[in-house]
Amino acid sequence: MAVYENMSTLVAIACLTVMGGLTGGTAAAVEELIERDVPYRMAADLDDYSKERCRLDIVRPAAVTNLPTVIWFHGGGLTQGNREIPSALRGKEMVIVGPGYRLSPNVKAVSIIQDAAAAVAWTFANIEKHGGSSEKIYLSGHSAGGYLALMVGLDKRLLAEHGVEASRLAGIAPYSAQAITHFVIRGERGIPDTRPVIDEFAPLFHARKDVPPVLLITGDREKELLGRYEENAYLARMMKVAGHMNTTLHELKDTDHIGMVEPAHKVFLAWLDGQLGK
Repeated sequence: MAVYENMSTLVAIACLTVMGGLTGGTAAAVEELIERDVPYRMAADLDDYSKERCRLDIVRPAAVTNLPTVIWFHGGGLTQGNREIPSALRGKEMVIVGPGYRLSPNVKAVSIIQDAAAAVAWTFANIEKHGGSSEKIYLSGHSAGGYLALMVGLDKRLLAEHGVEASRLAGIAPYSAQAITHFVIRGERGIPDTRPVIDEFAPLFHARKDVPPVLLITGDREKELLGRYEENAYLARMMKVAGHMNTTLHELKDTDHIGMVEPAHKVFLAWLDGQLGK
């Protein structure tokens, strides 16, 4: 493996096998580029914590351009976790962007959502320099990461603040996301986990017709956290009531909130192949 510095970003080149399409096919050995610690917030007045957390990693096949791009938001309840690139998504014909973001209680949850939007806006502005296509950007993530993907994709105001139309997204595919107002936001208001709230910080609040294709994946409704399947089922129903007919709900039987992740990757990749016409 060769490692070198490129524009203040550590880039590693590794040999891997890329399959035809995203879920299988003819294998071919190619090089993989890994770009780490790329800042996506560049304001001069950022504090040290923001400079540390508001960075992203990029993994992509080398010498290939115009690839579909998946932005993967890590989980951790908005209170913990670090940027990640799921291994199950690597070695595919796509670019993967893994943003970090600030965490509660260091900042309010609204700032975390704004970080997620800033990372997506950065990707729209820069991904073509990193082998991706700005016309094929998909949002995904697990748990809190799925919540962020839904909020950025459904609340049009978040990307509009960066001059980006949310309708430019190619798709949204959260894993076990909260569809109601996140429990960290409820906690900031002294509201217990067991009391559901739907307001502007709930993806459900922003259900609308003019959204790209949506795939909602959850674990088994009897094993998930606090009604997570039912939240997603309600979102799927309200999207269709709003006139959005391209929302799919997939329940992974016999899996809990953590155990659903690996099988969800397979569901997501198959869905993504379908979106790309493969």
